[in-house]
Amino acid sequence: MGAVIPVVIVAGFLGSGKTTLLNYLLRNNRGTRIGVVVNDFGAVNIDAMLVAGQVDAMVSLGNGCVCCAVDVSELDDLFAQLAQPRNAVDVIVVEASGLAEPRNLIRMVIANPNPRIAYGGLVEVVDAEQFASTSAKHPELVTHLRMADLVLVNKADRVEAHALAGLRAQLAAWVGQVPVYATTHGRIDPGLLFDDRVPDQPKVAEQLSFDILLDEHDHDDPDHRHFHDDYVSVAFTSERALHPRALVAFLEDPPSGLFRAKGCVAFAVAGERRKFEVHLVGRHVVFTPGSWARGERRVSNLVLIGAGMDADTASKRLHDTVFDGETPLDEQEMLGVWRYVTQ
Repeated sequence: MGAVIPVVIVAGFLGSGKTTLLNYLLRNNRGTRIGVVVNDFGAVNIDAMLVAGQVDAMVSLGNGCVCCAVDVSELDDLFAQLAQPRNAVDVIVVEASGLAEPRNLIRMVIANPNPRIAYGGLVEVVDAEQFASTSAKHPELVTHLRMADLVLVNKADRVEAHALAGLRAQLAAWVGQVPVYATTHGRIDPGLLFDDRVPDQPKVAEQLSFDILLDEHDHDDPDHRHFHDDYVSVAFTSERALHPRALVAFLEDPPSGLFRAKGCVAFAVAGERRKFEVHLVGRHVVFTPGSWARGERRVSNLVLIGAGMDADTASKRLHDTVFDGETPLDEQEMLGVWRYVTQ
């Protein structure tokens, strides 16, 4: 699974801050190699010019919207080029045109035949200052938001605190459990979207620091506003095997604000000795069965990453998936897991 490259789609209306976000990720990714597909609508690829020279591998489309391309294999070829081992790309970010249809982009990524390509989530960027007027003129934006795995309310510094809170509440009502994350100047910790090349070991309910990523500011200033204070990472470890049906129920109804989950688990099912890798992005769950390495302990380890997520509640719910019975479960309990196995 280490060779699998997630494809993160960044979408949002014109001027919402997608390119600003992308540039920030490119400059502050702590060693992660990012391949970029810039999808502009128009002959002059301005966004590609803005990021040129800052990325390890980039393929830019300047002849229209990717999701409207007649030959879908063109996008497959772009991903294949970026996924070549010599490029050593860790993640691919698709910056969608402001006029793109996210649903089609998602389908193209999920249907991609390259075994090294995996869907890494849809990030919808919202302009906090202009969203009300923009969504009134373009009601389809609400539909796009409901497909998102993460909503970024950008330019949060341009609106009053009460207006920002109201907008986030409105968006949360539309998208349900999907994280709604406020940011300014596209500044978001890359760890929310993808792994560092050499990730640090997360701690239970750790509140991650963004200070090294942001411009210097006075933390003693009572008027200073942190838009990133609700980003947490939660680690879970169990020596006892898990109940497969309970874990599937957790993943199908995740804690509010959970964006990503990853790790490996053991199940308390009779005759089931395999190691199952687990990946969740938004609403998309994948289990991959494999083998434990020689001498490797049969221990379940999961990491949850989210924004606005209650760490204590998430941790308790995970602990509730531990099987505490004496007799192994029947293999029928694995049916829910097999629904999400891709191979």
